[in-house]
Parts: sequence; C-alpha cells; structure tokens
Amino acid sequence: MRRNILITGASSGLGEEMARQFAAKGHNLALTARREDRLKALRTELIAAHPGLTILVRTLDVNDHDAVFATFRAIDADLSLDRIVVNAGIGKGAPLGTGRFDANLITAQTNFTAVLAQAEAALELFRSKNAGHLVFISSVAAMRGLPKSVTTYAATKAAIATLAEGLQLELLGKPIKVSTIFPGYIRSELNDHVARAPMIVDTVPGVRAMVAAIESEKAKAFAPPWPWVVMARFLKYAPLPLLKRMV
Repeated sequence: MRRNILITGASSGLGEEMARQFAAKGHNLALTARREDRLKALRTELIAAHPGLTILVRTLDVNDHDAVFATFRAIDADLSLDRIVVNAGIGKGAPLGTGRFDANLITAQTNFTAVLAQAEAALELFRSKNAGHLVFISSVAAMRGLPKSVTTYAATKAAIATLAEGLQLELLGKPIKVSTIFPGYIRSELNDHVARAPMIVDTVPGVRAMVAAIESEKAKAFAPPWPWVVMARFLKYAPLPLLKRMV
C-alpha cells in the first residue's frame, strides 16, 4: 500500500537513506531539513528514479517549534500524511563539567525538546484523522547511561524511548500506531568522527533493517536485529564495572 510519509532530518545520514528506500517501495514523501540545497538535490534524484511519486521538500529547523507545527500542517494539507518519522537529531556532546554546556544543551534541545514538538505536531494531525503511524528514531544508546561525550546523547535517546512508550500505552488498541526504532552502529554523517565503532554496519543495509521494521509497524525494533537485540540486553543489565571497561 502506498503511504504518504514525512521524514524529518532527511538531508543526510539515516534520513536521506530512508527517503531513498521508502521511495523505492513506492511511497510518496515529504522531506524536511535545514539544508535546502541537499533536500532539492535529493528530490531531483528521487523523482528521476521514481517519476510517478510525489516528493515534497520543505526547509525546517526542528528547534523552531512554531515552524514545526506550521510545516507539518502545511505538508498535511498538500499530502495527507499517514506516517511521520521523527528522525532529526544531532550527535554533539562533551563530558559534563568541562565547559561545553553549549554542546550538551543543543543536543538536549534538538534530540528531545524538538522531538516533543514533532510528536505534538504529528499527533495533532493523526488525532484529527483517528489514524496514522508515528515513528521515533531512538538508539541502542538509550539502553544505558553512557560516559563522556555521549552522556547527554544517550540520555536524550532514552527520553525518546520513554516518550514513545507512554504514547504506545495511551494508544494501545487504537488506530494510531507508535513505533520506536533503536538503530545500532550504522555508518552515517552523525558518527563519521567516531574513531572506534565496533560492529558498525554500512548505511544501506542498516537502514534497510530500519525500513523493514517501520513497514511492519513494530512497536519496538533494533536495527539491524543482529547483534543489537543481544547487545541491547547486555547493555541494559551489565554491571557498571564491566560496562566501564567496554565503552
């Protein structure tokens, strides 16, 4: 079934590749991000490959909360949305107490407060239709508090998962579906600077697992499933001294 899908943070990384793979499956797309040139280039690429699809692009800074609501409403008026993927996020951060509150603050704002705004805007649309599929992109980093430069990042991803679970509980048995995707280490622009990334997979196969989980409308999914279903359980329950030696 063809769907009308909005993806935030679609100008690069996982969002960009999700757009390619959803288009290949025949879905219409609305793509948002801050970088208009990247969005336009992606639209040109997708229309050339899939001329029968509708591909809308809109510039959006998700930290402009009024713009989030206005943009979601405007897109829905042009392309009635039935799936929204809350994907936009950043990977900045620094050890707490080292003078880089600015980096941790923008991470917290972008990865959680802006996610809350997107969720509010999405559910405003879906509640009016009594239908829709809201997808949150979290991370395996949500499984446990992590040290140093990823402390704030991991905390925001855990907050996203908790937010999504609260909505799943509220909407259980109703036509509005909520999914949380926990990507493992998937190569993207977000982690290009990471020198040591064990078990990392390339963007295309990693996103293929994400898209498969989203299409199935699973409530929760680790992508790719192997080894991250097992690793997530380990991360959640490993004693702190053991975890410290590994991260």
